[in-house]
Amino acid sequence: MSTDRHTIAILGDTHGIIDPRIAAVVSRCDWALHTGDIGGMDVLAALHPRDGVVRAVRGNNDIPQRWVGDENLLDSLPLTLAIDLPGGQIMVEHGHRAGPVKNRHTRLRRRYADARAIIYGHSHHMVCDLDEDPWVLNPGAAGRERTFGGPSCLVLYTGAGPWQVEEHRFPLYRDSRATRRVHNRHRT
Repeated sequence: MSTDRHTIAILGDTHGIIDPRIAAVVSRCDWALHTGDIGGMDVLAALHPRDGVVRAVRGNNDIPQRWVGDENLLDSLPLTLAIDLPGGQIMVEHGHRAGPVKNRHTRLRRRYADARAIIYGHSHHMVCDLDEDPWVLNPGAAGRERTFGGPSCLVLYTGAGPWQVEEHRFPLYRDSRATRRVHNRHRT
């Protein structure tokens, strides 16, 4: 990325299907970042961010039996990903190796203490834990499986100054209305 400000769509747990409303959010962002349990190459191919950059980590359900014909791409997906941006580093993992839900964020913050934001999936529950540094973010599920209220994703606005997180959740049934909550925070 060549500018100081970046818009990153964060999605996960598609399990082979991406909701078209999530794909539309991705198309308005510079990058797409998938937290794993992708379910196949066609999900990644359906993501069209403005800069054409799609990054992903491997989830516990990203196994050769579900990536038939695309095993080489599957093998190239890392378990963790570090992305350096103006204003800080993003650390990404699927979350299945982060241990039980209780104290998961504490463990992730300890593991990636130097990051500005830690992004994970696996639980299918959207989370924006901005109470401590580094932030811990989970986009929820962007497909049809276990969406807990509807498919969801996050948009992260980064730069040398304050970062911002925007939540997007869509109803279970086709409806053009989306709920959105915005979080602003200055890094101290």
